[in-house]
Amino acid sequence: MSATPTSADLEALLDFYVAAGVDCALCDEPIDRFEETAKAAARPKPRAAPLPAAGQRPAAAGRPGEQAAQASPSSPRLARPTPSQLPVAPITPTAGATIPGDEAIMAAREKAAEAETLEDLRTNLAGFEGCNLRLTAKNLVFADGNPQARLMFVGEAPGREEDAQGLPFVGRSGKLLDRMLTAIGLERTDVYIANVVPWRPPGNRTPSPQEAEICKPFIRRQIELVDPDVLVFLGGASAKLLAGTNDGILRLRGKWLSYDTGTRQIKAIATLHPAYLLRTPIQKRLAWRDFLKIKAALDERS
Repeated sequence: MSATPTSADLEALLDFYVAAGVDCALCDEPIDRFEETAKAAARPKPRAAPLPAAGQRPAAAGRPGEQAAQASPSSPRLARPTPSQLPVAPITPTAGATIPGDEAIMAAREKAAEAETLEDLRTNLAGFEGCNLRLTAKNLVFADGNPQARLMFVGEAPGREEDAQGLPFVGRSGKLLDRMLTAIGLERTDVYIANVVPWRPPGNRTPSPQEAEICKPFIRRQIELVDPDVLVFLGGASAKLLAGTNDGILRLRGKWLSYDTGTRQIKAIATLHPAYLLRTPIQKRLAWRDFLKIKAALDERS
């Protein structure tokens, strides 16, 4: 008789599923597709309409009145309307939704520049209507951690757990990030964590370049107000958008960069996103090297 699995066993099983590429569960119970196919094959097939006798015209399809008109030689044939004559219903956008463009980006820059404090920025972001992602997200995911922290992390966008709680990096990726911080002697309360995009994209899809550009002024202002000693880009997406580089994350990670806030240069570095590390555990060694560099940089500035 097998022993009851522990929480560690279940966590190891989930890690295996992630490593194998399983990213969602469709049903609570398994479905036997072979049985479904056999049942479908056993169902009686619909009877086909009888073929017309030789020399007999098949019955015209359509309403009874139309069939009678077509069958009568004396009745005139009704002309079918051309596509241009068909009525067209007006297309109206979904209530509250707009097509984002340059105007939305300019409005975001103005709203971000108005904020004098992080609380002002959060209020302005919550009232900003230029990004349609807010219409599908449950919560605004602004930030977590210590606003006076010397170390700031910036990811790409929140996921399902983050959207539900309104906090960044609280799911499995967040738990891994917490363990990585503990490994260098830090806690979540010692750092400040945010995302480029503060609303969860539907279905956890990647934010579009336009959505990221609209949200970019807010995260830039957030970095200016926090003013950390070290800035860490979690993943290639945030590094490309904020550091202005096109290099892939494996080529970019571990290299010191300089982030310009407009008033000073902040020491910055890119590292692998915790979600990527969950899918590719062997790369944790690279992230560990990056975190040792981050710790050394903080110690130098102490």
